Order: sequence, then structure tokens, then C-alpha cells
Amino acid sequence: MTTPQAAAQAAQNSTPFRVVARIGYVVLGILHIVIGVIAISVATGGGGEADQGGAMEQIQKTPAGVFLLWAIVLGLTALAIWQIAEAFLERDPDTKKKWGYRVKFVGTAVAYIAIAITALVYALGGQSDSSQSSTSFSAQLLATPGGVVLLVLFGLLIAGIGIAFIVRGFTRAFKKHLDLPPDPAGKGIVTFGVVGYVAKGIAIAVTGALFVVAAVTHDPETAGGLDAALHTLAGLPFGPIILWIVGAGLIIYGLFCFARARYARM
Repeated sequence: MTTPQAAAQAAQNSTPFRVVARIGYVVLGILHIVIGVIAISVATGGGGEADQGGAMEQIQKTPAGVFLLWAIVLGLTALAIWQIAEAFLERDPDTKKKWGYRVKFVGTAVAYIAIAITALVYALGGQSDSSQSSTSFSAQLLATPGGVVLLVLFGLLIAGIGIAFIVRGFTRAFKKHLDLPPDPAGKGIVTFGVVGYVAKGIAIAVTGALFVVAAVTHDPETAGGLDAALHTLAGLPFGPIILWIVGAGLIIYGLFCFARARYARM
């Protein structure tokens, strides 16, 4: 009799499932490229929301927008399922995965599902304001007993994730999840990974910092998500230059995701 674990592992190892999961990396790359382009637009005085919602809105307006949005939904959902399976399935009976390892994979899966839900809303013709959602979340949390402490902890958690991305980039820790091709292509992919991870880490860390500021100042409007974080960077001394670099880094991370779709160990 087939056990649930064996069935899950068989599904994870099936070629169709792996193909759809790899498509998840491709659409993830497209999203980061669009967000990076919007960030550069903001840096040069243009408009747009530099977050998942803003990226979905731009994709929705393209001729093949609905098709691409559904591809995002399916690809990221499959990628999330693969992440959860990877967290709990033991490929080697002698190897027990630590809880920190499991939490990382499950957390990544939750992030993919959240993006997939946003894509679903746009695929069905709706819209979603990511900045407003972050503000509403902060306001509701601040209204609860101990809300200030909880929002600070949440902000520190998000900032910690951003720092983890930066560290992962500088240490090239992502390499262990890739079957890289021979040099010079392999070196190029690693370089893109380093730049992309650091740029994404900076954006996420600033997002977390804004949640902390919102808690300390009791002003939920400060916590506007990724878009607010990137606009905050634009307001710093030499901010447009910093934001342009981060935007370019996000585009490079998107290109790295394309390579990841091909060379990720799955």
C-alpha cells in the first residue's frame, strides 16, 4: 500500500510537475524584471507602483496579460508545493532535516502563494493595492493589545529576511541549490545571483524597517510595503542613484531566476 509520503515524493519527482515548477521560476523572474523597471522609472522621476501589485497591473495591460497572469498563478503554486514537499520529504533516509531548514522552505512557499493569489485577482479582472494592504495590516495590528511590540517584531522579521538575502548573496550560498554549467556561463550566473540577492535583500530590509518605524511613530501609513520602501530609498541623499542601482539589481535577479529555472536542483 502506497504511503502518503511515497505518493507525495512520486508527484514531486514527476516530469510534468517539475516542468510547471520550473515555469514558476520563469514567471518569478518576469515579476522581478517588471518591478525593477518600475523602480528605475521612479528613480528617473516617473510613476508606477514598484511592487507585486504594480507589476501585475503592467502585465495585465499587455496583449497576452491574462495568459501570463494564469501562468504566474500555476507556476508559483506548483513552486510553492514543491518547496513544502522539499521541506518535509526526506530524500535520504539517513538525513533528518532541521526545523530551520523546514521553516525556510515553508516561508518561501507562503510568499509564493501570496504572489500567486495577487496574480489570480488580476487574472480574474480585479485589482489589489499592496501598499494599502500593508497599511491596513499595520493599522489593525497597532489597534490590538501589544500591537506596537508585535509590529516591531514583524518588521524585524521582514528586515531579517532581507539581511538573509544579502548574506546569501555575498556568501554565494544559493550555489548549493544549482547544478551550474561550466565556466564562463557558470560564473556569469553566480555573478547575477550575487547582485540580485543583495539588491532584493536591500529592498526587503528597508520594507521591514518601515514597519518598525510605523510601530514606533504609531503611523501605519509609513508601512506601505515594497513600493514605499523603494520610494523611501529615492528620498535619501543620492536616493535616485541608489534606487536606480537597486532597480537594476532586481532586473538582474529576474534574469538569475531564468537561469535558476534551467539549473535548479529539483
